[in-house]
Amino acid sequence: MQLDFFPSRRLTIYLAKLFVVRIFAVLVMLVLVLMALDLLSTSGTILATPGNGQGELLTYAGLRVPQLVARFLPYSVLLATLITLVTLNQNSEVIAMKAAGLSAHQVLAPLLLTALVTSGLSFAFNEVVVTRSTATLKAWEANEYGAIPTDSGVRANAYFTDGTNILSAATVSGRGEAISMTGVTWYARDSAGRIVDQLRAPSATYAGPGWRLLDPVRFNVETTKADRMDEIVVGDALTLEQVELGRIDPDTQSFWQLRDDIDRYDRVGRRTAELEAKWWHKLSGPLAAFLMPLLGAIAAFGLARSGQLFVRAVIGMALGFAYFVVDNAALAMGSFGGYPPFLAAWAPFFLFALIGETVLIRTEE
Repeated sequence: MQLDFFPSRRLTIYLAKLFVVRIFAVLVMLVLVLMALDLLSTSGTILATPGNGQGELLTYAGLRVPQLVARFLPYSVLLATLITLVTLNQNSEVIAMKAAGLSAHQVLAPLLLTALVTSGLSFAFNEVVVTRSTATLKAWEANEYGAIPTDSGVRANAYFTDGTNILSAATVSGRGEAISMTGVTWYARDSAGRIVDQLRAPSATYAGPGWRLLDPVRFNVETTKADRMDEIVVGDALTLEQVELGRIDPDTQSFWQLRDDIDRYDRVGRRTAELEAKWWHKLSGPLAAFLMPLLGAIAAFGLARSGQLFVRAVIGMALGFAYFVVDNAALAMGSFGGYPPFLAAWAPFFLFALIGETVLIRTEE
């Protein structure tokens, strides 16, 4: 029995079913509570837009829920691990399994396998659902909860430079010469960086070269006068390639799309450290669920009657939450070049895998 990593088939299925039910229950509870709190803070803003009603609130919830699921699934696995292992310990099931000859690793094996499958499903869910809902939600928020953009390639809050001048847009959609912008602002600046003119337009299209602002309002800083114009072309030196590469949001792109854009950045000599860290984190992030049974394993062992079961559960929870803190800190360090991108994404995972394995071996094996 000691040479087999998994216990018997019946016991493996039993433990996996317990774990799956608790993961689902905790995840539903967290998402419902957090979604209710989110709606309390944003419903007023959504309903303030003319024409919005209950349908738009449901739309917002539909776009926000996938983000909450992706973000809090590892937390759900951690809490489900503690609930499952504490229950098994209190009912003396862990003692029975160890008396039957199972090692601590064999007791945890079904949970680790279930967590690994959960990580795979989380990665697929992020790629297929979360990236699209995030892109749509960000574009909707940038449009002040007006008409929802239907273009899946919409980017929100984009900024471009043309020498000392700046062009900003609430949304950018389309590709090639079909690129269009909404909520456009053009800042004309002198050589000292001071704003001379400001033009605001509801939309802009590619003029080849330059960008045609439709129905702009021009504000002259020196005279403090505003004039309405039919159209004007600005940013002659701002190319289509610069706009397409102007702002990449890793949260709205799939694993393979982000890799392609990183390669395009490399070819034009742009900095890619932040994007590469986010790219690696698209793999290491979902795998956080796989770590949770190992970090929470300390709650499974030790006698329940010793009075230390609660302390063990707290230690397991502390290890799990410490991982998320270190992971976020390392990703932030990688974003501005403090860590290499690969190290920023994977160092917390391997570090806490070693910590969890060390605690398990020293206390139980």
